[in-house]
Amino acid sequence: MHITITARHFELTNAIRDYVEESLVKLKRYFDQIITIHVTLSVESSRNQCEISMQASKFSLQSTNEAMDMYLAIDDAIEKMEAQIKKLKDKVTEHQKKGLKEHFDPYFTRTETYLKSDESTHHELVKTKRVVTDTLTVDEAIARFETQKNEYFIFKNVESDRINVLVKKDGTHYKLLQP
Repeated sequence: MHITITARHFELTNAIRDYVEESLVKLKRYFDQIITIHVTLSVESSRNQCEISMQASKFSLQSTNEAMDMYLAIDDAIEKMEAQIKKLKDKVTEHQKKGLKEHFDPYFTRTETYLKSDESTHHELVKTKRVVTDTLTVDEAIARFETQKNEYFIFKNVESDRINVLVKKDGTHYKLLQP
């Protein structure tokens, strides 16, 4: 993270420079892909103004604030920047979750009511279990399956790049279901 501080109409002191740099380090904990931050501090008559512009890997954010005290203007501008970063991070993570959900939906079954064509009885799916599969070989899947107590094990086969299911037949035999 590269920080540039510019002072307009006053001389920048080391105390203000250190305060700005220490305050901006807090932004790194919210968003670690920050490339540069440019801070412009200016004094016009009795107003102290702080403008912060931040460039991240895919985003650019700005915040400005005016106050009677320079330290107060810096704090408020950084708080605004934190709020923008949090909002952006929430938006990005929600978008990623939505993308993951859409990506894995073909592997999941949905709860629906099925009707047999020749009978009038309804068959309902009582429980739906969502599983994120690991990419494994059949031998690795058997080794991991033996450590579990389930009757089946779902995994993505490395050789076929498809979802497979291992089912226990007895203590030493397994059935491999491939679509």
